[in-house]
Amino acid sequence: MREGTVGKVLYYDCFSGISGDMNLAALLDLGVPEEYLRSKLAELSLEGYTLEISRGSKMGIHGTRVDVKLHDNHHSHEHEHLHDHAHRNLHDITHIIQDSTLSDDVKTTALAIFTKIAEAEAKVHGTTVDNIHFHEVGAIDSIVDIAGAAICLDWLKPSKIVALPIELGGGFIKCAHGTIPVPAPATLELLQGFAVKTGTVQFETATPTGAAILSTMSIPAGERTSFTGGKIGYGIGHRDLEIPNVLRVILADEASITPSESLILLECNIDDMTPEIIGYATETFFKQGALDAWCTPIIMKKGRPAITLSVLCTTDRERTLTETVLRETTTFGLRRAEVSRKTLDRAERTISTSLGDVRFKAGFIDGVKIKEKPEYEDCRKIAEMKNIPIRDVIDIVNKEKTE
Repeated sequence: MREGTVGKVLYYDCFSGISGDMNLAALLDLGVPEEYLRSKLAELSLEGYTLEISRGSKMGIHGTRVDVKLHDNHHSHEHEHLHDHAHRNLHDITHIIQDSTLSDDVKTTALAIFTKIAEAEAKVHGTTVDNIHFHEVGAIDSIVDIAGAAICLDWLKPSKIVALPIELGGGFIKCAHGTIPVPAPATLELLQGFAVKTGTVQFETATPTGAAILSTMSIPAGERTSFTGGKIGYGIGHRDLEIPNVLRVILADEASITPSESLILLECNIDDMTPEIIGYATETFFKQGALDAWCTPIIMKKGRPAITLSVLCTTDRERTLTETVLRETTTFGLRRAEVSRKTLDRAERTISTSLGDVRFKAGFIDGVKIKEKPEYEDCRKIAEMKNIPIRDVIDIVNKEKTE
C-alpha cells in the first residue's frame, strides 16, 4: 500500500461531466507521477501516438491537461465520437492488454472497463458482446485513457471511489451510427444507478469512456456525503462552455459514521437458486451500494431447506437494490423494514509491519478505544503474495502492532 492514500476515499466531483482525458489529467494533478504513467503506458507497446501533459485553466481554475495526439495529426479527444480509426472488438483489445507487461491488477481493471462498454453497447444495439466493434473507444487514444486510468488508480490505491452527481450535458452529437441524443445511449446505460444531471450545457460532457470508468470503479454517493479535508486534483477539458470544463477529484478522509442511523432491510425467502447464482447476486448487491448482504438457512413449508436473503442499505439505495434483488434472484417479492443501526466511533491507521503496510480499524466509546483489528483485505493480499496462511499474517501483524 502506498503511504498517504491507504484508507482514503477518492471522490469524483463531475460538475462538468467526465471524459477519458479529463480523468487522466485529474489523477495526474492529484499526484500520480507523470514519469510513472509514461513508463507504464510504454508497457502496452502501442505506437502511433504522443502523450502531451501540460498545465491549463478554465474560467480561472488551473489544473492539468492531457492530449493524446496521433501521429496522423488527428486530435482525437476533441471529437471523441467521430474517430475514423481501425475498429477493434473486445478480443482485439484483450489481446493488446494481456500481451503487455502491466501488472495483473492493472490488466484486470482495464479489461473490466472495456467489458462494461461492450456490454452497454451490445444492449443498446441489440446484439452480443462478441459482435460489438469499438468504433470510438477502440482507437489508440481511448486505449491510452482507459489503461492510464487503471494505472493511475492502481498507484493511488484508494480504499473506495465515490461518484458525486454527474453532469451529462444535452443536445445531439454525431457518431459512427449517425446523430444521437446526449447523453449517448451507452453512457446512460453505463450510469444506471448513479445520480446524474442533464442540460446544464448543450454539449456531451460525460463520454462513454468516462462513464465506463466511473461505473466500473466507483459507487454512487449517498444522499448525504461528507468527508474531511483532502487533496484536490483538476483535469482540464478541451471545450469552452458556459461552465468550467473541468473534472475535480478529491482524495479525502471519509467522515466518521454516526453512532445511530436509519437503514432499510430488504429480505426474501429462496428455495430454488443454486449457491453459485446466490454468490453472484450478493456481489451485485455490494456493487449497487449495499452496506451488507447475507444468507440465513431456514426450513420452509413441506420441510424444504431454503435461505433468507437479507440486504441492508441506506434509504437512497432502496429502490435500486429492490430492483436488483428482484432482477437477480428467483423471488417474486420481498419484505422491507426500517431498522436502526448503532455503531462505534471509528478510526483507521496504517501500521508498517515486516510483511508490509496494514490498515487497522479501531472502535471507540466516548473517545476510549475498546477494540482494534487488522483490515482483512490487506491481510488476504499479503497472504496470497507471500504464500503464507492468513491466520499467520493476522498473528504477526497483531503482534508487531503492540511492539
